[in-house]
Amino acid sequence: MNVKALLNQRVAEALARAGAPGDGLVQAAARPEFGDYQANGVMAAAKRAGQNPRALAARVVDLLDLADIADSPEIAGPGFINIRLRGEFLADQAALPVAVQPSRAAQKVVVDYSAPNLAKEMHVGHLRSTIIGDAIARTLEALGHEVVRQNHVGDWGTQFGMLLAYMRESGANSAELADLESFYRKAKVRFDEDAAFADTARATVVALQSGEAWAREAWQHFIDVSMTHCQSVYDTLGVTLGPADVMAESAYNDALAPVVAQLEEAGLLTESDGAQCVFLDEFQGKDGAPLPVIVQKSDGGFLYATTDLAAIRHRAQTLHADRVLYLVDVRQSLHFRQVFAVARAAGFANENTRLEHLAFGAMLGKDGKPFKTRSGGVVKLAELLAEAQIRAEAIVAEKNPDLDAATRTEIAAAVGIGAVKYADLSKNRTSDYVFDWEQMLSFDGNTAPYLQYACARIRSIFRRDGGLPVAASAVQLLPGEEAERQLLVMMCRFQEVVEQTAEDGFPHYLCTYLYELATRFSQFYEQCPILQADDETKLRRLSYCRQTLHTLTAGLALLGIDAPERM
Repeated sequence: MNVKALLNQRVAEALARAGAPGDGLVQAAARPEFGDYQANGVMAAAKRAGQNPRALAARVVDLLDLADIADSPEIAGPGFINIRLRGEFLADQAALPVAVQPSRAAQKVVVDYSAPNLAKEMHVGHLRSTIIGDAIARTLEALGHEVVRQNHVGDWGTQFGMLLAYMRESGANSAELADLESFYRKAKVRFDEDAAFADTARATVVALQSGEAWAREAWQHFIDVSMTHCQSVYDTLGVTLGPADVMAESAYNDALAPVVAQLEEAGLLTESDGAQCVFLDEFQGKDGAPLPVIVQKSDGGFLYATTDLAAIRHRAQTLHADRVLYLVDVRQSLHFRQVFAVARAAGFANENTRLEHLAFGAMLGKDGKPFKTRSGGVVKLAELLAEAQIRAEAIVAEKNPDLDAATRTEIAAAVGIGAVKYADLSKNRTSDYVFDWEQMLSFDGNTAPYLQYACARIRSIFRRDGGLPVAASAVQLLPGEEAERQLLVMMCRFQEVVEQTAEDGFPHYLCTYLYELATRFSQFYEQCPILQADDETKLRRLSYCRQTLHTLTAGLALLGIDAPERM
């Protein structure tokens, strides 16, 4: 149940009956002395209605029907309404299975994420799109939305002419393509230093685009090898992308000319220096000059904008998406604002299709610069993930030296990969963040190991007691201590946080919630003896442990993070 939404609906109804319609603006209270939730919408409603806010708050409280949910509300300050949930309501919620409730208005949502350039191996620059997009896709699916994953990989263009020409010249086989980064560098050196080779590469692009059999065969072989590299990384990361989710640049190749033709029919095209451009009034440079969206170069070639317009048309008109989310770094913000505006103007997507660029910042090293190897090179993602598991295994071995090697390796994979993912997901995606091994693998603070350890600690309680507690229906769950009550209040917020995460596309909402839940469990664990309590109290507290464990593991699963049985 989304408790916040229910309370907001009740407050809004009371405001309407009080003659001052408005939003309840119910939020979780910042401090326990303000209750569990606080309705902040009375002041704005009173201002619109020309009423005294404190007097309006009093009328709203009189009209507010919360007997099944909360104690009598209290008025604070100029018109805030503090709401404290009833113990009986908390007990009823604690008796229910932990599960994300489906949305009443399910949508079809396209999530465009990861999108590596298949000319090279995946590197750290692909990490944020991949894991943020996957967490959002998982969360949307949990809410019952139909999610269409789209991995818009780069598999076309002039760079592939260079690579195919070098493949042909060197006779490279699959083994020699095992290190794509090295292969790309060698091909680039040939292209930059040998004019004849560069001409061959350009001719190879023409052969590829015109569909010559040898070029297409060689291209497909290269793409297959590169996608195998990508899938290995996805499998290690535990993300839900697979071959069926690939919708590459090349898939839109035949749609590019028709897109330009439709822009012409819509009267949107202007020729500028031989190129076909769209100028929209809302996009201007610092000097006031209009900024173009170039859709076809003077030599007839197409650009990323053309492909993105074709993708929007496909997603809106063929897939009939209600919402399209693009997980691309913040540097592309202007590009997407322009492409979305052109797509609207051309009728490729109407106002009923939400087009959203979920931008994210950069991953930085401790020096505050883009994350690189010590020699200044690009960090391969596969190597980064391997190092995460090695570092995690050393920590696990130190903390629990009695574990056998196989178990230690399994736990290290969950901890290492989880740490890398959570360190990113727990930050506001629009911000840059510093990649710090020590911080992300710490068992203290807002980290994946801290949450994973909380799960393992709860499981250890069950093991010491001989197994999971009896069904909640057989236990009196009314909280007795304040620490018990605060734990139940936090668990009641799970649904609202999941819904807000999906709506706004900010996984750090869910991370913050899980950290706060684990912190409240720690306070409960310290203040409320469990196995040493009398039988009735013990059963109640074990039930709280079970609900906490299920909530934590469900939340971590939405982030794509495993919680090992022990650590």
